Amino acid sequence: MAGDLPTSKRYRGATGGWGSVEGIARVELTARASPSALLTLKDQNKPGGYMCASCAWTKPEDPLAFEFCENGAKATLWDLTRDRCTPEVLAQHTVTELRAMGDYALEMLGRLTEPVRYNPATDRYERADWNTAFAEIGAQLRSVDPQSVTFYASGKAALEPSYLYALFARAYGHNNLPDSSNMCHETTSVGLKKVIGSSVGTCQMEDFDHVDAIFYLGQNPGTNSPRILHPLKSAVERGCKIIVFNPLKEKGLREFVDPQNPVQMTVGNPTKLDHQYCQVRSGGDIAALMGVCKHVIAMERARGPNDPAVLDHAFIAQHTTGLDDFMATLDAADWADLERASGLARAEMEAAGRCYAQAKNVMGIYGMGLTQHVHGSQAIGMLVNLLLLRGNIGRKGTGCSPIRGHSNVQGQRTVGITEKVHLAPVEKYRELFDLETPERDGHNTVAFLEAVCDGSAKAFIGLGGNLANAVPDHVRVHEAWRNMELTVHVATKLNTTHCLPGQASWILPCLVRAEIDEQASGHQWVSMEDSFSHISGSRAYRTPASDPLLSETAIVCGLAKATLGARHPKLTWDAWQADYSRIRDAIAATYPDEFADMNGRMTTPGGFFRGNAARERVWKTQSGKAEFTAPTVLNACGVGDAEGRFHLVTLRSNDQFNTTIYGHDDRLRGLSGSRMIVLMKPSDMQAAGLAEGDTIALVTDAGDAPGGAVEAQRKVAGLKVVPYDLPTGTLAGYFPELNPLVPLWYHEELSQTPASKGVPVRIERT
Repeated sequence: MAGDLPTSKRYRGATGGWGSVEGIARVELTARASPSALLTLKDQNKPGGYMCASCAWTKPEDPLAFEFCENGAKATLWDLTRDRCTPEVLAQHTVTELRAMGDYALEMLGRLTEPVRYNPATDRYERADWNTAFAEIGAQLRSVDPQSVTFYASGKAALEPSYLYALFARAYGHNNLPDSSNMCHETTSVGLKKVIGSSVGTCQMEDFDHVDAIFYLGQNPGTNSPRILHPLKSAVERGCKIIVFNPLKEKGLREFVDPQNPVQMTVGNPTKLDHQYCQVRSGGDIAALMGVCKHVIAMERARGPNDPAVLDHAFIAQHTTGLDDFMATLDAADWADLERASGLARAEMEAAGRCYAQAKNVMGIYGMGLTQHVHGSQAIGMLVNLLLLRGNIGRKGTGCSPIRGHSNVQGQRTVGITEKVHLAPVEKYRELFDLETPERDGHNTVAFLEAVCDGSAKAFIGLGGNLANAVPDHVRVHEAWRNMELTVHVATKLNTTHCLPGQASWILPCLVRAEIDEQASGHQWVSMEDSFSHISGSRAYRTPASDPLLSETAIVCGLAKATLGARHPKLTWDAWQADYSRIRDAIAATYPDEFADMNGRMTTPGGFFRGNAARERVWKTQSGKAEFTAPTVLNACGVGDAEGRFHLVTLRSNDQFNTTIYGHDDRLRGLSGSRMIVLMKPSDMQAAGLAEGDTIALVTDAGDAPGGAVEAQRKVAGLKVVPYDLPTGTLAGYFPELNPLVPLWYHEELSQTPASKGVPVRIERT
């Protein structure tokens, strides 16, 4: 199937509606989830129930009857398959054979049931027991330099195991704690913090009840976070205008049918969401927002003496700095240059500017389409510039809201998963546990991968995820990955990363979030942080897939005890494993301002808010104020235009969560079948002499690596051309299939997040 031309047709339905119901039903059949698995969904994202393992959208105080979306339901049903990947199943295949199967086929083998270790003599994973696994992994960790070891965390682990994982790493002797933020929203953590002093969004759910306009950039809610469509729909029906900036005209930002509204599902019409849809070219948001700001300033200058001010002068004077330099940059910007860099007409940018100026309350919502560029931090700065002009941060109905695609990736950072020493609770570790932590910064994901490629990385512990397939530069990374001395994977299903074993390799199977976590003190709660910085408890009721499964918390405690022994008597791994409330007491003691009485508050409907200074107009920036910034580039991509060069945007499909592929249907884009495709504007196809169905290769055109190192050609062949409505010069295709085209060094300048939304490529005919 992968090499065939996909079926391409216009999808005439809206987001949601019966298409969403059918999508859930199809995955339920594919996953072979038991009928009772559907009952599990009734507790999803509700007080007393469990938090969805998909995106980080909030767990509401007053939930809907069905508080789950298509993507969240797929994630749960996929976890609750009846299929089992037992040691006997694994014994039927060599790891070389498994690696050739691909992630979809690997996950279809079912849930992992027992610990297994890699036997290099047979090239197979073989049954092991937990005591042996912990003892041998601990012994090997003690035999290597801690600085050569990496503890990676995916975004799904709850706060309790995440807190212990970070503590374990530092007690062991390193700060090498990269996580999936490095791959997605790290630019927010760096770029947003630089300009408003907050590394997370400032909005709350209540703001949707008061917002008059939403500037929505680089995020596709129909596929990635469908539950946001309910408050967007309500806001639009109240009169809010949504201005979209995105290269693809995504259904999720155009129209929505509420699956919980019987009238709309039967005789009603879809709710039109977008007031204006601006199809920016890849990386074009900086120039587009500059054009919007330029027109807002022009409106201010053109107003009569009796007209109300367009800018919020009082807010700007009291709370901001840098406006003069920013305005000088706007004045110097030529409209023709802004049009060329953004892909928009001047009239489009001016229309968006008028909408902004006429709205009392404005929110900025964005995703990785804004940030996964070489100059993504400058794009965030431009969005903040726009909001600051009219005081649209720190008032009801306003703010900046990055949409997190992992369920607890924001929370993991909150409780200590970071490679930066100044962000770790070093003093509290010393006070609470008599623990002196390493003073040297650890490495993020890019630095870890560089260490893998140069051979200095000796061991890898993965708390979930499929890192080797999610990263850039597959060919280089995969060739070097197996040279590590030890690889350990905490996982629920088999994936490609597990099929790249180090010299010694272990897979340690764990519970999924929907399964009962029973410890010595009884049925356990865990907790997560959502995109709005609310902490909510999560408790599951499904019987585990197999008796030997352990929780992530139990596995972290087992590894820590086996590695550290009795070196740190105040690190009470047995007590923490027996009763997770004790871990939450430790979190509250470590972060008293944000987590006081965590055990008492986490079961509050809607969770408890850990606070946000910028929302209160307290700016923890270098200047002590919110900062206007003057961009130095008009387009966020790392290299400019050249004859024959395109910029590639990598995407998820509708049947996908990160590297997990549920099927080969991309319903909302009207595509099904192969994922080995390239979407291309028809006029670009004609200019290149291409027709629908032609087979091409894409070759990276990013220029020389830093330092001028000579590198092998990065190329993906066997791609079918599909005509699609895109800006000139912009291509689109699927993640992770096109990750080999992203050089490891081609990343955001401040955060080192891979620049996967603007990869410079050329087309080769095959």
